Amino acid sequence: MSKGLVMQLPVEELEQKVKWDSQGLVPAIVQDSSSLEVLTLAYMNRESLRKTAESGETWFWSRSRSELWHKGATSGHTQQIVSLKYDCDGDALLVLVNRKGPACHTGEESCFYQTAGEGELPASAAAMAEGTSALGRFAVLDELERVIAERDEQRPEGTYTTYLFEKGIDKILKKVGEETAESIIAAKNKDNNELRMEVSDLIYHLLVLLRERKLPLDEVLRELSLRHERPRRD
Repeated sequence: MSKGLVMQLPVEELEQKVKWDSQGLVPAIVQDSSSLEVLTLAYMNRESLRKTAESGETWFWSRSRSELWHKGATSGHTQQIVSLKYDCDGDALLVLVNRKGPACHTGEESCFYQTAGEGELPASAAAMAEGTSALGRFAVLDELERVIAERDEQRPEGTYTTYLFEKGIDKILKKVGEETAESIIAAKNKDNNELRMEVSDLIYHLLVLLRERKLPLDEVLRELSLRHERPRRD
């Protein structure tokens, strides 16, 4: 289990700031710290909030079963907390996590995988959603590089990317090595679901490394293009 959270606000004081509903619950929005994708909406009571702070992983209150539950206790799909925030009115929590495996009990990456309606997308978002053109297919890399650069410049508190930049090159290289090894293990085990997640983590950490070294992704793509254009020797 992860180490507990380093609380800037004592849990007892946070409990006083939260506006608990008539059942003693508060909604907790869980968000992926890297992609910023909303993973799920769950509920916490005072006890699950304390366990969350103590363990550094998400604990919730199940309204259907009327009991505490530790996310990933049986599935292994735990959520390590990067930051815990409360909104301006104190009636909702925002939990940024590094997740291990899907967030949804159905096996989907996020609980919000069912679309009820769609409006007109901005050009950049439409290109990403299209996924057929070269721009659409790799738009997520462009967006991720932009977000990482923004984190580097602004260093917002509580984000995993800020943590990496503040720890420096050795920490970033260690994570690149770990994610490379985990990708190899997933491939060796012929587990494509795990491989997909580990390679995603590896690509993210490589982009952080490129940013730390001030080497734009465009230069890597240019190198790949040059190699493709060179006469083959085989």
